[in-house]
Parts: sequence; structure tokens; C-alpha cells
Amino acid sequence: MNDNEKTGVTLIGLALLFLALYFAFMRDLWGRPEARPDIPLVDATVTNTATVRQSTAQLKQTGGDTSGVECYTCHERSKVMQLHYNTNGNLVLPKEHQDLNIRHGRNNRNNNCFNCHSTTNMEMLLTRDGRLLKIEQSTLLCANCHGPTYRDWEVGVHGRMSGFWNRSAGAVTRQDCVSCHDPHNPEFPSRKPAPGPHPLHPHAEAASEQAKHGVPIL
Repeated sequence: MNDNEKTGVTLIGLALLFLALYFAFMRDLWGRPEARPDIPLVDATVTNTATVRQSTAQLKQTGGDTSGVECYTCHERSKVMQLHYNTNGNLVLPKEHQDLNIRHGRNNRNNNCFNCHSTTNMEMLLTRDGRLLKIEQSTLLCANCHGPTYRDWEVGVHGRMSGFWNRSAGAVTRQDCVSCHDPHNPEFPSRKPAPGPHPLHPHAEAASEQAKHGVPIL
């Protein structure tokens, strides 16, 4: 048999093989794999990159209306605000500020407006060593008492840092403490965790988990 005859026999054999496979697939001789279930979309709250609250600093930076948060919209600059306490030593808020929940620190030891705000200019913040800071610099005020957390924030371990790992490619953005924490009640509420990754082969993975725990596979 010469080369041309061998080539012809090979091509005929391949044609017959593909024809046989075609009929086998059409008749489902090997069955069909189960259709994969639709993967539901992740809740938008999990993928939302916005901060959980909008601070006064963010309002100022974005040109928003700050009249509702500026002290001297209502207070007189020439008068020092007097604080009032009940018989238990707890701060009594005037009705205009009763929407505030003052719980900063344990045992009510930090429930004093002038622990953070200046007495002479309530729109300025006052550090423990007497430095005045703008509202936009509130994170530096937080660092006065929360040094370890501030150091974590600086390196991106705490808080939501975004941008470039490679600083030569671009800058990074760090959100201020008050973009997530309410400065008057900074305890962060618990949140429902994001869902885990969806398995590509759920039945196979379920069988594998059963085998790990000694559950017989039926």
C-alpha cells in the first residue's frame, strides 16, 4: 500500500470515527452533565465602595451644604457655651442636640464637648496638648488617644485605603476616621459578612466535604 492509499484509508477512518461520535452524542450515550445553577448577584451593599457615613469634612470638600453642622449658624461667637450635667454627672444636651448620642469612651469619662472642641471656637478641634485643628484634620485629633489604631491607619491596615500599591504608579487615598465612625459614638456596629466564593462544582465540593467528615456518599 503506497502513501496515497494510506492517507485515504486514514481519512476515511477519521470520518467514520467522527460520524460515530456524532450519533453517540445525539443519543446521549454517555449522558449529559447537570446544568449549573444560576449564580445569584452579590448584594450591592457588599460591593459599594462608599463610606458608611458622610462627615462634615466630606461635606466641605465636596461643596455640600454645611449650614446644618456649623456651630455658629445658631451659637453666638462672643458667648462661651455652658455645659449642664444631671445629678449623676451625665451631660444634659439641649433639645437642639438631642439627636446626638454621646457615648465616646467608657464610663462616660469622655462625654464632654470641650474634650475635643475648643471653648473659644467651637468649629475648631482641640488636642490634649492645646493645638487647634480644623474639622478636616479630625483624624489627627483621634490619633491623640488612639495611637496604635492611627499607626495601623497610616500603613493601610485599619480603615479603607484605596489607590496604588506601587506609589510610582499613583497616590493612595485614606478615609478619615469620621467617614466610618461617628465621633460622638464611635463604636462601629457589626455588619453581616460578605458571602463566600460560589463553587463552580457545588455537588463535587459538597461530596468532598462529606467525605472529610466521614459521611457516606450515596
